[in-house]
Amino acid sequence: MAGQVDTRPLVQVVAAILVQPDGQYLMTSRPKGKVYAGYWEFPGGKVEAGETARMALDREMQEELGITPTRAEPWLVRTFSYPHARVQIRFFRVLRWDGRPQPREGQHLSWQAAGPSPLTPMLPANAPILRAMALPGRYGITAGGLVGEAQALQGVVHALRAGVRLIQVREKDFSPARLRQFAVQVCALAHAAGARVLVNSDAETALACGADGVHLESRRLREAHVRPPLPLVAASCHDAAELDHAELLGLDFAVWGPVAATPSHPGLPGRGWSAFAAAVAERVLPVYAIGGLGSDDLQTAREHGAQGIAAIRGLMVA
Repeated sequence: MAGQVDTRPLVQVVAAILVQPDGQYLMTSRPKGKVYAGYWEFPGGKVEAGETARMALDREMQEELGITPTRAEPWLVRTFSYPHARVQIRFFRVLRWDGRPQPREGQHLSWQAAGPSPLTPMLPANAPILRAMALPGRYGITAGGLVGEAQALQGVVHALRAGVRLIQVREKDFSPARLRQFAVQVCALAHAAGARVLVNSDAETALACGADGVHLESRRLREAHVRPPLPLVAASCHDAAELDHAELLGLDFAVWGPVAATPSHPGLPGRGWSAFAAAVAERVLPVYAIGGLGSDDLQTAREHGAQGIAAIRGLMVA
């Protein structure tokens, strides 16, 4: 189907990402007699007539693994064209379940450590999902312009000790030289703790600071025609058109908000969780919720389809 628009009817499919408390997730092999037999995938299957996606998830988990999901969060949605079918896969993060997964269809099971899986061959539709799984639930944003550089660096240390593993250096009032000096210090602290850093600027500045990637403000996103050449690229989005463009460029994730009112944008009301859920529905792009949030909001965010939460005061002010 390369170079052609696939107009075949969509086959609706659900897939479960079973995640243990230590971050390990379950992969299963496709059993003999099925298309792509022996390939690794997330367990799941077709949505039958009259079923909701959640009903299909519960049925498939019972049939394939003998378990009943008790906490399943809707997450990413991906449309993919295989030679045999065009499928739309709704991925759920399953964090709790009753029973112990068993190979009820003769398939192989493999628990994988957090991060990309070394299992091969892998169904190609899973590649962006595995990349998204490597992103943490909390995305901290520096507060140098709010509390001063020294205190902001203490905030970075505080966040790293609390387990934050993704940080954005966002200091729009700093001069280029001051921004680079500050970002270099943040990178040194973060990299020593195994965390990654993005700089809210352009790719050249991010590279000069030794950052892992760049975070594009919405204006830069709209002006971009290709993905910046960095391992990790994100963007701030405020509407469907910006999220569409971020997906078209192949960015790694986005932030969307404000979900709640925040002192950094006085007079701008929060748009609420329902609006957030509607904005991120049907997307393969992981999206963090932002605006007046903190770690206590993480579960609520994920229940509404978020990758997690992004915050300044809620995560980065010691």
